[in-house]
Amino acid sequence: MNVVIHPVHFDASSQLVEFINRKLQKLETFFDRIVETEVFLKLGTKQNIKDKTVEIKIHVPGKTLFVSKTAKTFEESTDMAMHTIAGQLKKQKARVKSH
Repeated sequence: MNVVIHPVHFDASSQLVEFINRKLQKLETFFDRIVETEVFLKLGTKQNIKDKTVEIKIHVPGKTLFVSKTAKTFEESTDMAMHTIAGQLKKQKARVKSH
């Protein structure tokens, strides 16, 4: 699985990048045909500067799965996004098996 992390308008720490990579490697247990994963890390707007948004886009054969979650930290946003995207991957695997 190819993982690309895009921090938008800031430099992500190596600890954050490692944390996200560790989490993304677990997704292969749900669906092993993941082609590429893109992660976008965004800081909140000027009004909500404390909000951190994580967007995950997963490319699987024939489909692209997407989730966006916002929380006070990137780690919390990542955990919430991983929970949602894992459910989407399970549904995609069930669709593939049924055909």
